[in-house]
Amino acid sequence: MHATRSLLSLLLCAAVFAPLACSCSDGTTPAHASPSSNAPPRLAMVPKGTTHVFWKAVEDGARVGATASAIELTWKGALKEDDRAAQIQVVQNFVTERVAGIALAPLDHRALLPVVREARAAGIEVVIFDSALDGDVGKDFASYVATDNRAAGALAGVELARLLPAAGSAVLLRYQVGSASTHEREEGFLAAARAAGVKIAIDNRYAGASAGEAKTEALNLADALRAAGGVFCSNESATNGMLLALRQLGLAGKIRFVGFDASPPLVEALERGEIDALVVQDPRKMGELAVRTLAARVRGEAVPPSIDTGAVLATRANMADPAIAPLLR
Repeated sequence: MHATRSLLSLLLCAAVFAPLACSCSDGTTPAHASPSSNAPPRLAMVPKGTTHVFWKAVEDGARVGATASAIELTWKGALKEDDRAAQIQVVQNFVTERVAGIALAPLDHRALLPVVREARAAGIEVVIFDSALDGDVGKDFASYVATDNRAAGALAGVELARLLPAAGSAVLLRYQVGSASTHEREEGFLAAARAAGVKIAIDNRYAGASAGEAKTEALNLADALRAAGGVFCSNESATNGMLLALRQLGLAGKIRFVGFDASPPLVEALERGEIDALVVQDPRKMGELAVRTLAARVRGEAVPPSIDTGAVLATRANMADPAIAPLLR
């Protein structure tokens, strides 16, 4: 009887104290642990914005990567692509929530570095995608998953030079200050176009975060556009805004126009001859590989420091090709 009572006492103590022994001393769950041993790790993905067609395609790819990696994925971005403070707050909230990893497309290559370092100090894995971040790969973040943006910009420069007559001139409408991805495209474009003999009439004007802002800025360049033979824009919203302005000015289809990224209005303009070429990324591949890479790092696996997700030049002549057509949808 005495032995039976002792056994019951031991079982009761185990039932009471086991949960306490398994809990963290501060009542929180470590960044790399799940609240339940059976729960998948939770990762967060923070794009530059959520309204452009490009980001919706990135999210589609990210969901594929999440399913393949057996993780839970939360997708959340700032409402406006020029709201650095809002993006910083989104990342800080995920740090507070102690997610296992964060995939970030930084709005600004400098402004987002402190909060990324904050995440790393909390033991949260970080992968940067789409747009570069100042800092050290392997220390501040595990990997950079993106288009080779300088090479993609060079594709545009070579194509616009081919379209223009010898010693033709062009206008560059940049995206916005602080965006590393578009800056690289613009510099790649300028280097290739100038090397091919194109004269750059304007290269210091910025479109802003939306197609509406880009249209307004393009209309302010009306005289320069009329005098130039061609124009290049370095992202979806800038290309869309320029297209709207050229239509309003009666210049659509009359000057050579190379844009960047694909959306239904831009693909339609390519078909109609209002746009001559689009440099097109693979946003679904980018989203999927960013999530797969982050999930691998959370599992403790080694990952490559950089992954190039590729870009191609789409024209009316090749837009139906099997390698091009899926990227235009």
